[in-house]
Amino acid sequence: MMESYIAVLTKGICQSEENGSFLSRDFDGRKAYLAGSIKDIVSQFGMETVILHTALMLKKRIVVYHPKIEAVQEFTRTLPALVWHRQDWTILHSYMHLHAEELEGLQMCTGYIAGFVELEVSNRPDLYDVFVNLADSEITIAPLAKEAMTMGKLHKEIGQLIVQSAEDPEKSDSQVIQDIALKTKEIFTHLAPFSEVSDDGGKVILNVEALKQQRFPPATENFLYHLAAAEQMLKV
Repeated sequence: MMESYIAVLTKGICQSEENGSFLSRDFDGRKAYLAGSIKDIVSQFGMETVILHTALMLKKRIVVYHPKIEAVQEFTRTLPALVWHRQDWTILHSYMHLHAEELEGLQMCTGYIAGFVELEVSNRPDLYDVFVNLADSEITIAPLAKEAMTMGKLHKEIGQLIVQSAEDPEKSDSQVIQDIALKTKEIFTHLAPFSEVSDDGGKVILNVEALKQQRFPPATENFLYHLAAAEQMLKV
């Protein structure tokens, strides 16, 4: 077994008379990422899907509730596809309990998607910036997160694109994800003119004054600022 494991790890293939051949390329991780349906999420939440997209872009804490664990897991597994450019499914904590030891580990994360089957989690605003009641198709923004999550014209444009793409019967889920990813890339181009290399040459940082001088609508400027913060582009 160890020989087979090492063969897959180093060569991507192992063969045996009993079990035939195993090719790692036949099990592309991205296929698992696409197992859920973005189109189903948009069908349920419509324009409010942009709240989920914004929360993920800003690396906020999302808590999802449904009494059935299968529904929680399918929904939460799909959400990271809204920020496909990050390719980060490590933010997923699809089955959590309101136990102190579990919550202690969760609260050490800066941003996450956490699934619960206990409705009591709705009374724990210390655990979330955005609460999704999947059973009732409701999305709630926590009071302390509303300033960073202020919606404006840019968010309306993003929401309309998501809905229009998802409602197109000719488009697959992967094509919808691609459309959202292209829009996300466009958002980052808004930051590019106001970004500069730090004095030590270590990383790209946001020139906040240059951003303010552009005179974007307040909600757009606010979003871009918080996006830069999420991407660790603010000068400390």
